[in-house]
Amino acid sequence: MSALKRKRGGKGPGGKSKKVKLVENGNEPKTTETEQNKEISVPAPVSMGKWKNKERVLVFSSRGINFRTRHLMQDLRTMMPHTKADTKMDRKDKLFVINEVCEIKNCNKCLFFEAKKKQDLYMWVANVPHGPSAKFLVQNVHTLAELKMTGNCLKGSRPLLSFDPQFDKEPHYALLKELFIQTFSTPQYHPRSQPFVDHVFTFTITDNRIWFRNYQIIEEDASMVEIGPRFVLNLIKIFQGSFGGPTLFENPHFESPNTRRRVIRLATASKLREKQMVKELQKLKRTENKEVVTRDVTDDVFATPAEERPVHIELEAPAAKVVKKNKHKAFKRQRMQKNREKTH
Repeated sequence: MSALKRKRGGKGPGGKSKKVKLVENGNEPKTTETEQNKEISVPAPVSMGKWKNKERVLVFSSRGINFRTRHLMQDLRTMMPHTKADTKMDRKDKLFVINEVCEIKNCNKCLFFEAKKKQDLYMWVANVPHGPSAKFLVQNVHTLAELKMTGNCLKGSRPLLSFDPQFDKEPHYALLKELFIQTFSTPQYHPRSQPFVDHVFTFTITDNRIWFRNYQIIEEDASMVEIGPRFVLNLIKIFQGSFGGPTLFENPHFESPNTRRRVIRLATASKLREKQMVKELQKLKRTENKEVVTRDVTDDVFATPAEERPVHIELEAPAAKVVKKNKHKAFKRQRMQKNREKTH
């Protein structure tokens, strides 16, 4: 037996090993040109690359959210194939517990929806476990089912991210841009993603807020139709750590929902108070003692001096006027007299 052992299918000492196909007789098969033409060539798979950027996003919420927030979370999970879900977190638990949940789920990004007072919705976008993280107030939420848009995109397709030019002008917006890119973009060659690009995520800055829209690319000339969902992000703070730590940026234009509701209540109360004061003034005017006016000031307005006429005194009595008797009454008297004479 030779000293060099030869592995199965490996290389021998003489060079490359050849794989030989045998037929029943033990001889090598002879391939002709006609047989080569009949061979079916199987095309290579669409994606030959490897999944290197293993970004996983945990999307979940706290207890107390409404149906609109629940549908918004479901829409984000549908659009982003690299997301994972988890049960709702209790309100008593602190936010640092989310880092442990992400570690258990093997996620390095997190979208956490926090509900307060059953009417205010906050969203955390965090890079777990080292940070940074940003806290937003979510406003004007419209889901896929609510908008009833005509567009429709392929499930699991990779989106294009479109950002406003203002994201490159200010440092805190540049940090948010990088955080959004790592969170919302589907990694290349992800197992659950499709190798198509047929929709666009747009992030626009208007009125010191970030407006999120989702559009479908319907034709090659880049004409788009809005699909949904849509929502507005009002930045509150950016923290250095994950769900806490030193504050890197605080929005000076942010007004909390409690302050806004308080201003509305005070404005309504001031209007009611003003109406009540007007009513009290009207009552006081009615109950005041009215001054008795003895002489009317307006009596002499139309008083004009009359023309002076000479005084004429009549010394003789005026002549008596002849009163003409009514003919019908005279005839009546005559008839009555005749009747009396006849009776006598």
